[in-house]
Amino acid sequence: MTETVAAIVAAHRAGQLSPAQTVARSFQRIRDHNDPAIFISLRDEADAVAEAEALIAKDAALLPLYGIPVAVKDNIDVAGLPTTAACPAYAYMPSLDATSVARLRAAGAIMIGKTNLDQFATGLVGVRSPYGIPNNPMRGDLIPGGSSSGSAVAVSAGLVPLALGTDTAGSGRVPAMLNNIVGLKPSLGLVSTAGVVPACRTLDCVSVFSLTVDDAMTVLRAMAGPDGADPFSRNRELAGVSAFPANLRLGVPRDGQLIFFGDKASEAAYGAALKRWTALGATLVGFDLEPFYETARLLYDGPWVAERYLVIRNLLASSPDAIHPVTREIAAGGARLTAADTFAALYRLQALRRIAERAFANIDALVLPTAPTVYSTAQVLANPIELNSRLGTYTNFVNLLDLCGLAVPAAIRPDDIPFGITLLAPAGQDARLASIGRVFQADTKLTLGAGCVPQPQLADLSASLSEDEIAIAVVGAHLSGMALNGELKTLGGRLLEATATAPDYRLYALDTTPPKPGMLRVAAATGASIELEIWALAAASFGKFVAAIPPPLSIGTVRLADGRGVKGFIVEAADVDGAREISAFGGWRAFVAEAAAG
Repeated sequence: MTETVAAIVAAHRAGQLSPAQTVARSFQRIRDHNDPAIFISLRDEADAVAEAEALIAKDAALLPLYGIPVAVKDNIDVAGLPTTAACPAYAYMPSLDATSVARLRAAGAIMIGKTNLDQFATGLVGVRSPYGIPNNPMRGDLIPGGSSSGSAVAVSAGLVPLALGTDTAGSGRVPAMLNNIVGLKPSLGLVSTAGVVPACRTLDCVSVFSLTVDDAMTVLRAMAGPDGADPFSRNRELAGVSAFPANLRLGVPRDGQLIFFGDKASEAAYGAALKRWTALGATLVGFDLEPFYETARLLYDGPWVAERYLVIRNLLASSPDAIHPVTREIAAGGARLTAADTFAALYRLQALRRIAERAFANIDALVLPTAPTVYSTAQVLANPIELNSRLGTYTNFVNLLDLCGLAVPAAIRPDDIPFGITLLAPAGQDARLASIGRVFQADTKLTLGAGCVPQPQLADLSASLSEDEIAIAVVGAHLSGMALNGELKTLGGRLLEATATAPDYRLYALDTTPPKPGMLRVAAATGASIELEIWALAAASFGKFVAAIPPPLSIGTVRLADGRGVKGFIVEAADVDGAREISAFGGWRAFVAEAAAG
């Protein structure tokens, strides 16, 4: 049986199942599955169950991962379990959890064990480990994908509903496709990498494997946030998941630019995925993929391989035979690079980043195959470097260009091989990708992972208020990332969705400090649709928030594009006399952005 994080947490909170029972069940499933190559080490079961039992003393409503068993890739520190990076000679015993792990514990999760990987996270295949090759539960002759092989297999096989991986060149996405699960690769710096064995430290990120997009975002919210222990951490805003956006524009490569290495089944599956997007209402827009390919070639042909060399250079010098021969060959190349090579590549990368930025000027996200084809274990063992490189065709450029990514299942091919697509967008657009991807995944109606469990009903974001909460629509300085958004967060507010008004409003720039807009209800034929966000506040907090609203703003009922009515900010006609009308911008955020640019 394969269950989602959401279903397990709901069962725990309802008393239908205890966290201790769920943790014990995971250990039993691991024994029954009987694949020793999935986990490198496991916690003592009694200790894990005791930690789960201790959660009973806590408020389950405040723990988004209440009692969820988690598998952790063995290049991420878990206190009390050795970190090996799949190299016994490198192993050490951490005294502290990695920041990502510590934040999951704080959210109620229980760490189960450490999973197998391509040694030092070098590879997309999952076969470069002295601890064996995890069996792909979708089709046993296929590679499991890497480098996060054990984590992806553990989720697909239903051993745990959630696992952490890492992603530098696709290690959090390729295994997701090969195991028919979701792989979320967050924006660089959004999740701390403190306590993670580096692969390429400037490009590494902690990734999430789960059965659904909603589960992945629950995990991301628990881990996200700046961390003083990680100098590469960034204070990035993580918005809430919203309704499927109107007028969605998705970038697809121009004719002739896609590469499938002769795999007609994958090519057909990608074409079917594009038709699904069109049926969902998206507009497909062609873009030039060649600069992205050039960026991908920089990753292993350029100086970033020297970062991999830095991690293991001492071990290379003292015990070279302790390193997998393919990993050794790749990393050793980093010793031959010069400072001139590095700067030349950095200059070219900067130019390619600007080209990529222009590509996103008129599209919301790219939609690409997660990998162009798939291979059997036997094929990869016979040709390890070339076939591995092919699998990174659509993943190797992503972190170099500072993009976020979301890999979702798209189809099961006629030969029973899973196929997936990946959504890519500029850094900071993680929630937007989730808002898009969750709808696509649900529309496929594929079963989850390697089990026979159907897709759960997609949560209605607009109906997610608890009994004690009131929804409020904000249109200006209280929007996510804007000047007064902190007021909502201080009061415990949470973002429900981003949407728009009915075309019955006009927006004005008021002469206030800080600057704020005023939204005026007008006759439908003379108005516009204005972008807004809907936040949830506890009833007591709603009262405090409304009491502090200064004139000329007030709270009234705002009519949304779908006909719903919600409390929100409005002004009276007399309050906008002499104010500049900014309705043509479609919302306050666009107006502020143009004002800042000009």
